Formats: sequence, C-alpha cells, structure tokens
Amino acid sequence: MEWPEWWEWELELASHLLKRMEQRDFTEVELRQMLEDAIGYREDVVEDRWVIETRHRGRRWEAVVEPDPVEELLVVITAYPVENP
Repeated sequence: MEWPEWWEWELELASHLLKRMEQRDFTEVELRQMLEDAIGYREDVVEDRWVIETRHRGRRWEAVVEPDPVEELLVVITAYPVENP
C-alpha cells in the first residue's frame, strides 16, 4: 500500500485522545504500535481527517488522524475498537 507523505510525520496526541486512551485501556506505546502495524486508510467523514485501519489485541481498531501540513505533524484525534455489525 502506498502511504501519503504525512504518514512519516511526527505524531502529536490530541487531548481528546489522551482521555480515550485511559477509557479504552491502551497506552501511547500501544498506539504507536497500532499505527506501525496499520493495514490501510480511508478518508473520514470530517474533511482533512483520515481513518487508519489496524489491529490491537487481536481485534480490529481504527484511529482518526489529521495531518497538520504547516507544522508537519500527524495529529492523532482518537482510536477505538471496531464493533462487528
């Protein structure tokens, strides 16, 4: 898979994400591993945001990111397990 330029940018963790990390029981190290192991991405419903498809603890997860081209940062907005329909 071809990843966009912003995929290599340094991460910044949004305050919303920090709250969700505690609620959803994952650490920054685990988040970074999820992103390292990502299998795909797609546009989010919010303009200029992307959904990263990955796995964590044997389950499907998604992380929402927003590239900041001015600062060349990839801001991680949130991450969550994907519930099966």
